[in-house]
Amino acid sequence: MSLRTPLGRVLGLGSSGGGTGHWWSQRVTAVALALLGIWFVFALLSLDLSSRADVSGWLSRPLNAVLMVILLGVAAYHSLLGTEVVVEDYTRGSARVLGRVALQFAHVVVAGVGIFAVLKLAFGG
Repeated sequence: MSLRTPLGRVLGLGSSGGGTGHWWSQRVTAVALALLGIWFVFALLSLDLSSRADVSGWLSRPLNAVLMVILLGVAAYHSLLGTEVVVEDYTRGSARVLGRVALQFAHVVVAGVGIFAVLKLAFGG
């Protein structure tokens, strides 16, 4: 005996219709963050962090700059996914909508500032 509706069985959707996509996005971004995090830790260990010129030189290499931009973008998206769940679970009504909009805005701004800083260093700013 199943508690699912006939339409839900046919479409293979949960009660909200989109929970599995959100779940998969969190898992994929977590794996990407783990791999990029390992790369970042090893890269930091090879740098003299007290020298701005050393860090700028490291970021001026195209592969490092691209991987750093990807790391920042994936981290912001993964953070957004997690914090949206908290807002959806603990707020109701208009606070839920305003909370989600504020979260999206804040994550885009933070990611944009981080990516701008990486690109500025990468291009010799």
